[in-house]
Amino acid sequence: MSDSVPIPLNGFVNRLRLRAPGTDVWLAVGVVALLSVLIIPLPTLVLDLGLALSIVGSVLVLMVALFLQRPLDFTSFPTLLLLTTLLRLSLNVATTRLILSRGNEGPAAAGHVVQAFGGFLMGGDVVIGLILFSILLVVNFMVITKGSGRIAEVAARFSLDGMPGKQMAIDAELSAGSIDETTARARRRELEQESGFYGAMDGAAKFVRGDAIAALLITFINILGGLAIGLVRHGMAFADAAATFTTLTVGDGLVSQIPALLVSTAAGIVVTKGGTEGSADAALMRQLGGNPKPLALAGGAAAVLALMPGLPALPFFALAGMAGAGAYLRQRYPAGGPTLPPPRPAIPTEPPISEALRMDMIRLELGLGLLSLAGGEAPRLTEQIKALRRTIASEMGFVLPPVRIQDNMQLTQDGYSVCIKEIEAGRGEIRAGMMLAMDPGGSIPDLAGERTIEPAFGLPALWIDPSLREQALFRGCTVVDPPSVLATHLTEIVRQTMAELLSFAETQKLLDDLPREQQKLVAELIPAQITIGGVQRVLQMLLAERISVRDLPTILEGIQEACAGGARAIPAIVGHVRARLARQISDANVGGGGYIPLVTLSPDWEAAFAESLVGPPEDRQLAMAPSKLGEFMQALRSVFDRAAQNGEAPVLLTSAGIRFHVRAIVERIRPATPVLAQAEIFPRVRIRTVGTI
Repeated sequence: MSDSVPIPLNGFVNRLRLRAPGTDVWLAVGVVALLSVLIIPLPTLVLDLGLALSIVGSVLVLMVALFLQRPLDFTSFPTLLLLTTLLRLSLNVATTRLILSRGNEGPAAAGHVVQAFGGFLMGGDVVIGLILFSILLVVNFMVITKGSGRIAEVAARFSLDGMPGKQMAIDAELSAGSIDETTARARRRELEQESGFYGAMDGAAKFVRGDAIAALLITFINILGGLAIGLVRHGMAFADAAATFTTLTVGDGLVSQIPALLVSTAAGIVVTKGGTEGSADAALMRQLGGNPKPLALAGGAAAVLALMPGLPALPFFALAGMAGAGAYLRQRYPAGGPTLPPPRPAIPTEPPISEALRMDMIRLELGLGLLSLAGGEAPRLTEQIKALRRTIASEMGFVLPPVRIQDNMQLTQDGYSVCIKEIEAGRGEIRAGMMLAMDPGGSIPDLAGERTIEPAFGLPALWIDPSLREQALFRGCTVVDPPSVLATHLTEIVRQTMAELLSFAETQKLLDDLPREQQKLVAELIPAQITIGGVQRVLQMLLAERISVRDLPTILEGIQEACAGGARAIPAIVGHVRARLARQISDANVGGGGYIPLVTLSPDWEAAFAESLVGPPEDRQLAMAPSKLGEFMQALRSVFDRAAQNGEAPVLLTSAGIRFHVRAIVERIRPATPVLAQAEIFPRVRIRTVGTI
C-alpha cells in the first residue's frame, strides 16, 4: 500500500493555473497562428481541426448572442468578428493551397471535412452544390450582412447624436440628488462605452461584407485555377478535372459559408447592444465562457456533427468534450472555476490628515431610536431629503450640498441634531412609532398623548398613537408622521442658512451652467466689473432674505447696471438687483387676499435712520443711539403683533437708502419679516397699508 498522499483536484488545477501563461499570451499566440496559416502549408489533420473549430466556434458565438441578458454583455463582438473572419479566410487560403496542389489525388486531397461537405451535403452533384453555395452566399451577403451593417451605421449615428442629451440627464439627476457621484461616473463611462461599441460595430460590419465577397472570389479562382492545373499540369480529362476540382472548391465554399452565416446572424442580434469593459482577451474569455448554456449547446452541436456520416469524429468529439467540460466547470464554479488562494490582506494604513479637514456642509445626526427612519424597506426620511433638495433647486435656484446622515451616541434615544458646516443649527426629539397632532388654533389637542413642542415652529403639539389619527383628523387637527416632522425642521434650518451654503465653487458652477447665449454677459461682467466672489456675496445677501436666485440672468444684468452706474459697495449693488427683481419679490409677498399687506415707516423714523448713517457713500454705517433703537424695536413689535391678530403677515416698507440697515435690525427680532424698499414693489401689484411705525 502506497504512502503517497493524492493531490486534490482543486489543488492540481490551482497549480496548473499558476504555471500557465496569461490569457493575453494565448490570444497573441492564436492571432499569430492565424496569420501564419496564410503562408505555411497545413496538413489535412490540422486543417480538419481548424475547419471544425470554425464551425463550432460560430455556433458558440450565435448561442452567446441568443443568451444575452444585457446590452453590454457581449461588447467584445467587434473584436471577435475580426478574429472569426480572419480564421475563415486563413482556412480558405490553406484549403485553396491543398486543392490546387493536391487536387488530382482525389476527393480527400483537402481534408475530410471538405470532402464530406463536397460529397454528402452536395449529394454527389456538383450543380446542386453550386446552387446551395450560391443561395448561402446571397442570403449572407444581401440579407443578413447588409441589414446588420445598416443597423450598425444608424445605431452609431443616433448614439453619437443622443450622447449630449444623455449626459445632461445624468448631470440633472446628480444635481437633484437622485444619484451619487459614483453612480453618475459609472453611467458616464457606460455611455462612452456604448457609443464606442456602436462605432466599432459600424466598422466591423464591413468585415462580414468583405468576407462574403472574398468567398465568392476565392471560389471562382479555385474553379478556374483547378481546371487549368488539372488540364495542363496533370493531363487530366476535362470532365475529370471539372468534377474533382469543382467538388473540392464547392465543398470548401460550403465549409466557409455556413460559419459565416452563423456569425452574420449573431452580428444582427448583437448590433444593438453596447458598452465594453476591460481588455479584449479578458472580455472574450469572460463573455464566451461566462455562461454554461452556450458551451453545453456548442458541445452538443459538435457531438451531433461528429455522428454525421462522412465527418471525422475525432475533432468534433474532441471539441464536444472540451465544450462539455467547460460547461460543467462553469456550472460547478459560477465565479470562473476554482479560484486562486485569496491574497493576504493589506496592512491598514492611517488615513491622511487631510481627511480630518473635510467638512460636512449639512449633517443630520440621529439617536439610536431614529435610525430606522433612514433605513429599512421604506426609508421615508431619505426620500423626503431628496425631495427637499429638488424643491430648493426649483424654488431658490441652486442645488443644496448632499445631506450626510449618521448616528450619534451622545444624543438621546429619540433625539436628532442638524449641523451646518459642523456647527449645530438645531435639534429636537421625535417619537418614531407615533404621530404628531397639532391644533391650527394653537391650543393642545384634546386627545390622549404626550405633550411636546413642534421643533420647526415652536407650536404646542401632541404625540399620539397611530390608532388615534382618524379621530384627530376628524377634530380638525393636523397629523404628521415623524419623518415629515424632522424633514420640516431640516427644511426651515436650511432656508435660514442658505446664504452660508452657497459656496464659491457653487457660484462658479451656476455661472458655468448658464445657457450659451448668456455666457457673453458673464464674460463682459467678470472680472472686468465684479469678481466671482462679489457675485457670490450678492447671491448670498439675496438668499439670506429668501429671495430666489433662479433668475440668474436678470440678477447679472442688475449687477452690470449697478457697476456701470458707479456702485461698488455690495449693499448698493444688491439694492439695484432687488429693484430689477421687483415683480418676483412682490409676487412672493402677496398674501391670501391677493394684495401685499404693508407696514410703513413714518417720516420721523425715515429721517431718524437717514440722519444716523455715517461714513463714506460706499460704506455707510448706522450709528443710532441704543435708546432710540430700543424704542424702534418696541414700536415694531407692537404694530406687527396687532397685524398678526388681524390675520395679516405684513412686510415692512422703507426707502431704498435705509432698507439695508433697517433689515439688519428687524432680522434680530423678526427674522422672517420681509423688509422691502419702495422700488421693489411692482407697479401693477395690489397693496394695502395695515399699519405705520
